[in-house]
Amino acid sequence: MSKTLRYISVSHKTASTIQREKYHISELEKETLTQLICKTFPDISALFILATCNRTEIYFESETTSTAHMIEILNSFKSIKEYNIENELFLSSDVTKPSIHHLLEVSSGLKSLVFGDAEIISQIKKAHQFSMLHKLQGSLLERALQAVFKTHKRISNETDFRDGTTSVAYKSLKVVRESFDKESVKSKKILFIGAGDIVKQLFKYNAKFNYNNIYVSNRSIEKAILLAQDNTCKTFPFSNVINNRFEDFDVIISAASNCPNLIKAIPDAQNKTLLIDLAVPCNIDKTLRNQENVIFHDLDSISVELEETKEHRIAATDAVNLIISEEVQAYCEWLQNAPLRAILAELKIKVRKRVKTRFENNIEDSNLKKITNQVMKKLMVKKELTFSDDKIDFVISDEIATIHF
Repeated sequence: MSKTLRYISVSHKTASTIQREKYHISELEKETLTQLICKTFPDISALFILATCNRTEIYFESETTSTAHMIEILNSFKSIKEYNIENELFLSSDVTKPSIHHLLEVSSGLKSLVFGDAEIISQIKKAHQFSMLHKLQGSLLERALQAVFKTHKRISNETDFRDGTTSVAYKSLKVVRESFDKESVKSKKILFIGAGDIVKQLFKYNAKFNYNNIYVSNRSIEKAILLAQDNTCKTFPFSNVINNRFEDFDVIISAASNCPNLIKAIPDAQNKTLLIDLAVPCNIDKTLRNQENVIFHDLDSISVELEETKEHRIAATDAVNLIISEEVQAYCEWLQNAPLRAILAELKIKVRKRVKTRFENNIEDSNLKKITNQVMKKLMVKKELTFSDDKIDFVISDEIATIHF
């Protein structure tokens, strides 16, 4: 049985924030889950785990392990008993073509909560690095990721789909501006919690907003200090965050990983307090939205408001889908030609060995490579797939006669 590229997915398309929180995989959990999957399913030769705020997806290359098996082990790993294997929370496929098509749609931003979100590609690159580090690429998966990066480049160069900002970080800073009066907003006391990609994007986009009274807090004080130094702001003790001692902050934007219900209380304030929760699992207790003078936003509400560039992107969707279709077709053609590539690879090994024998193993690698490649070219002209040893030796002799070392 040949290997197949398969995937399972839980995302905002099928699950609410609370439901997909249950399946969120932290970086530490990713290590443990990878070890468990490889130990449980030895036929898996490639594994790619994509865990973002809005989706958890596992792509894998296997002969016999099915998506049902993968859903079952994920449920077991996350100690989730209330969802069975056929649960509607999952999208999945055990067929290579639908799997590559889904991956290209996800990587392009077509399936993002924020339509057209370009940030997904950096998250895919990070997941790819994890797979490479653990030597879990596999030929089908690696080719699929090459198609992802090529598709991303084509969409950027050939369409208007990337025009406009759809970042939740950018939108969060815009919500800050919209929530306070124009005269005082730039000096409002703002706290960023976390030190990951979202917080880095908050600092990046602040160049457009120029808020000048920002504090940053993180479990790792070293990371908080680095961010503060790089962005000319102040640090705030994480112990104060844990104890919910927030002094007089006007805005708290929290994006700390793996910190559910980190913020359970804030001081009663006479003035407006804006809370924005950009984390999965959620950092801020949602009941705080009921507190007087509190404005509360989470990922879902922030994303719903990101409609400014959506119509423009919808207009470019046909062009994006065409590119995806072309790249899926190219992938399928590559897959169809895999047996031929295997035959040619075996033939090249055979030619190389016979060239070395001709020179009694006394030939420099550069010359060996040159002769082997030239012999392969001459054999391919004949448009055959099998050659006798005599035929190969004849072509080798002919090639050697033309070469001057």
